[in-house]
Amino acid sequence: MKSFLEFFILIPLIGFLVSLLLPRKNETLIARWSFVSVATHMISFQVFLIYWLIDGYDPINLKDYVLYLTDGYEFFLDFYFDKITAVYVFVGSLLTFMVALYSRAYMHREHGFKRFFNTILFFYLGYNIVVFAGNLETLFIGWEILGISSFLLIAFYRDRYLPVKNAVKVFSIYRIADVGLILAMWMSHHLWHESITFDKLTNAELIHSHLQEHSWVGIFIALMFWLSAIAKSAQLPFSSWLPRAMEGPTPSSAIFYGSLSVHLGVFIMLRSYPFWENQLSVRILIGIMGLLTAIIATGIARVQSSVKSQIAYSSIAQIGLIFIEIAAGWGAIALVHFAGNAFLRTYQLLVSPSVVSYLIREQFYNFMPKLRSIEDSFPKKMQYTLYILCIKEWNLDSFMYRYLWNPVKWLGQKVDFLTLGRVVGFFVPAYIVGLFLVYNKDLISEEVQHALPIVFSLIALICVLKSFTERKQARMSWMLVIMNHFWIALAISFNENFSFTDIHIYLSGITVAGIFGFLALRRLVLLEGNIDLNQFHGHSYRHPKIATAFLIACLAATGFPISPTFIGEDLIFSHIHEDQLVLALITSLSFIIDGLAIIRIYARIFLGPHSKSVYEMAYRSS
Repeated sequence: MKSFLEFFILIPLIGFLVSLLLPRKNETLIARWSFVSVATHMISFQVFLIYWLIDGYDPINLKDYVLYLTDGYEFFLDFYFDKITAVYVFVGSLLTFMVALYSRAYMHREHGFKRFFNTILFFYLGYNIVVFAGNLETLFIGWEILGISSFLLIAFYRDRYLPVKNAVKVFSIYRIADVGLILAMWMSHHLWHESITFDKLTNAELIHSHLQEHSWVGIFIALMFWLSAIAKSAQLPFSSWLPRAMEGPTPSSAIFYGSLSVHLGVFIMLRSYPFWENQLSVRILIGIMGLLTAIIATGIARVQSSVKSQIAYSSIAQIGLIFIEIAAGWGAIALVHFAGNAFLRTYQLLVSPSVVSYLIREQFYNFMPKLRSIEDSFPKKMQYTLYILCIKEWNLDSFMYRYLWNPVKWLGQKVDFLTLGRVVGFFVPAYIVGLFLVYNKDLISEEVQHALPIVFSLIALICVLKSFTERKQARMSWMLVIMNHFWIALAISFNENFSFTDIHIYLSGITVAGIFGFLALRRLVLLEGNIDLNQFHGHSYRHPKIATAFLIACLAATGFPISPTFIGEDLIFSHIHEDQLVLALITSLSFIIDGLAIIRIYARIFLGPHSKSVYEMAYRSS
């Protein structure tokens, strides 16, 4: 039975790869291939599920390919199947098939018909990798695929301002979830001294023996799981991104933000529950934040004028309740709740165009609002206060900007004095000096060796902050992003047992992506003239091949699992010591801003309204 787990990853992978080769204008062939791919996966899984249940429904663990192996480090793919996976795959396959059928008519004659189905199949591949994953490394592969497919679907109408703007905003929150998972993986390596599998996490004695003397380490890992989960599932304070993600087509909103993708935070908490179930403080925190999210999101949903926003906040509130159920230890109830919420939100989103266009509500029943509601029992001042807060969505968007992104922009503006000449004149000689010290560590004292990783990681952070706030030269912003990775590699090089083979694995993908991306930008400058980052240019319309090439370079530079950098990032964190929390946090912050800077370059240059269009268009169109 173990070999079937590979089969369930292989089907969506083949489906996606073949869909890339289909002719763009043949809608029937594209749609039918999508139906066949998803239906084959769904039917074969249901047969497997029946056999698994009859056979005694024991968990299945399959250690598959070892991608990289050294002394003390092993990066391998692992697949795991239990009741959590069974529920998620059953719901996911059924809903994806229904949405694929629905999309055939809904997306008919859309300019991006093929692009839509390609992205849906890409998402389905990532979803299956996540739910079948047997360790954090395998899960992270699917996690990254979900992030980029989400960005592409929100920005599906790429000639409009608002979808592109919101796609970048959602990607920024996903980046926080990514780094939360990376930090959990980092500390797990130090706790277990191996790539721990979810199968081993079910061993209560093993967990107790490791956490008995490392309780704070256990709390840190649990909080990082929770951070990834609340960012992915739009819980407080990250709730405001979910309604903004509804800018994509209705079918993608249904499959992503109504049913499957938004519930992957729940999946992370269910999968990691055996690890933190005995940490009472963590369970109380998860329960309280879930309750606050449910209350606030319910109030916001009740005053929304957009049907999609109503559904989004209603889903957020239900997911808050699911987090409470997980914290209380009611895993089975949480799985049933997930399935019910996923089916309901998918149905609501798919009929929402009919509700808006054909007034289906008035055709089938007469809606009569309640004469009194719970708010009527509150004092008038409290009623009005709550109403205004909910209308403003509790200023969650402003909160994120004020306390998260504005400080980053402020720091970036402080290094605005850096020009291309100063960057080359200072950072290149400084990097050469750093390389010399790495090869000649005996020339510096031990105290200096401990301080240099912090210094060099701060220089890496300065580079990426400048890249994030650069408004003029796109190529300079791109070079600073690549330099950030080289400085991080230099910082970690001072830690013992970090071989140069590890550095080469990490930087090989970065170097190729950097050259590839720079050449794409240079070619675009030759064709279009100056490209600044002060506006959206929309060059993907006239230069789709350059846009695709640059997107691939962006993915490789952000550590997407298409280059050695993906393994390299895990290697980087595995060599940061347990007591180097400051270095880990600075490196994590660099990776967050690095991904944002890269996706910002791509969005500003290739997405949005075309800068040379002769037609009038609304700047903030939706």
